[in-house]
Amino acid sequence: MAHARDGRGRPAGGKRPTGKGLRGKRLTGERKRPAGRKRPYTKQREGGKRPLTLTERRKPSARRLLRREVPSTVAVLAGADDFAAMQGYASFTFDDHATYMRQIEGLLRDLAARGTHTSVALFDPVGYEEFCTESHLDPDTPASRTRYTAEVAAAGTKVTYEGEPLARLLPRLVAEAEQQATWEYASSLLTRGECDSCGEDIGHAAFARATALLRRIIRAAGPGTHHLVCSIPAEGSTPLIAVLHTESRDDGLLHLGEAAALLFCTVLAAGIATERPGGVVLRSIRPGHRDTVRGWNLKDGGWLHPLTEAEVFAAYCTDARTGEPVPPEPDVDYRAGLPLED
Repeated sequence: MAHARDGRGRPAGGKRPTGKGLRGKRLTGERKRPAGRKRPYTKQREGGKRPLTLTERRKPSARRLLRREVPSTVAVLAGADDFAAMQGYASFTFDDHATYMRQIEGLLRDLAARGTHTSVALFDPVGYEEFCTESHLDPDTPASRTRYTAEVAAAGTKVTYEGEPLARLLPRLVAEAEQQATWEYASSLLTRGECDSCGEDIGHAAFARATALLRRIIRAAGPGTHHLVCSIPAEGSTPLIAVLHTESRDDGLLHLGEAAALLFCTVLAAGIATERPGGVVLRSIRPGHRDTVRGWNLKDGGWLHPLTEAEVFAAYCTDARTGEPVPPEPDVDYRAGLPLED
């Protein structure tokens, strides 16, 4: 016998069939629940807690939210020599520098993915050993390395990790650390007290003269992009070196980095205050012209005297750190230094 049904598969009249014969059977139009999946249960059972919903389980805990507000500093053994020095400790378990750097980069990515503000600093094995000796710590423990990172490395030069590769971040970190060390050492040379004859503070007077000399160099160089290098001998084989980039426009407007200018003047002032021989080299770049290199040497109580063309060539084609000759560059003119008159 045929039965009349509506569009939803129900018997005519709109009533849903009931009865023992339908118990346990799926009606037409009902979705079948996947095997092994239970119906969500949100009703609170007697004497128990209501199970968390999926949204509630995904909600970050208060502790996890607080963890995002705790900054992190990762101290890196940037050089292979520093890494080799730490391999003498049994608790330092890395075998090669390349693997160590890959693990460091992975750690930085994980911290960034968690929303943690992360800075990268340098781990100095010599400084670490001194720190452990002064603090009466066993250097062969991860806890001691953690304390050194938190108390020493994090307080020094560091850069913020913003997702860039370590190969690009580390050179910037090393350069900033070298600049900081140069500034600290040069500043220490300026604390020489007062002049015996006139009573003037030697450091302040030397810095004022260095600032005036920098102004004269920039004024004499004229419009263009200029690259200045100041080199002063220091104790040991490594000299104090400061680099400054400036841009002078035809209308007299000057662009330069304040931090770099401060370092340049501090290094030059250190040479003036200590009466050490040193020098300044200037490379000028102008559109449509060959680059020009000029130079001055520091002598006679802290004055910059112009070098001859031959002296400029010799100074510019010599590595300031090693003293080894450097091949001359093409399309570069070596000229005598300009007079720096008042």
